[in-house]
Amino acid sequence: MGEMPDAESLSPERRARILEGAALVFARDGYEGASMAGIAREAAVSKGTLYNYYPGKSALFGAHIERCARANLERIFDFPAEETDPAAVLRRIGRAMVTMFLSPPARDLYRVVTAEATKFPEMARTFFAAGPEQGVRRLAAWLAGESGAGRLAVGDAEFAAEQFLALCQTRLALRYRLFLIERPAEAEIERVIEGAIAMFLDHYAPPPRAAAPQEAERDG
Repeated sequence: MGEMPDAESLSPERRARILEGAALVFARDGYEGASMAGIAREAAVSKGTLYNYYPGKSALFGAHIERCARANLERIFDFPAEETDPAAVLRRIGRAMVTMFLSPPARDLYRVVTAEATKFPEMARTFFAAGPEQGVRRLAAWLAGESGAGRLAVGDAEFAAEQFLALCQTRLALRYRLFLIERPAEAEIERVIEGAIAMFLDHYAPPPRAAAPQEAERDG
């Protein structure tokens, strides 16, 4: 039986360094081209220490995906729980989504996953479950709450969530992933975000509240 790793070798700081090194290697070499030895060198740890944390490259890449997804989701859904203006919340979510789409780390991760998806479908499933699927679920939960409060009228919350996230990718996301553009001008980013909000709220705004009898008499 091998020796148990000591407390220092399993420190959170060392784990973070391993994942940072892995991110660099996966972005540079792709999934198939990356090696545990190369990741160990990049992270400045021994191969033995690396295997104390992750039994293989697949587990390490999964941890890298989950780390990226967790950080992105925290940023995207960072809005005050007491906010009651749907447009304001959608603006914050939309801004964070577009910022994430237009970041080199997100582009690198997307490129690696899509390049290897047919050969390593489990990797694609891990990416989808940790990132897009969780984002849709969190946005759907908020949309359902807003509908319950009467501020929106959403029937299928998950479908509506996917619609909004797709609207936020208009014009910019695919072009950026294909290296056809660099980060666009702020005015173009605002145009995409505000256009997404306007179209979404135009479809999912609640019907006008019927006037009470007293109000109707006064108006008449």
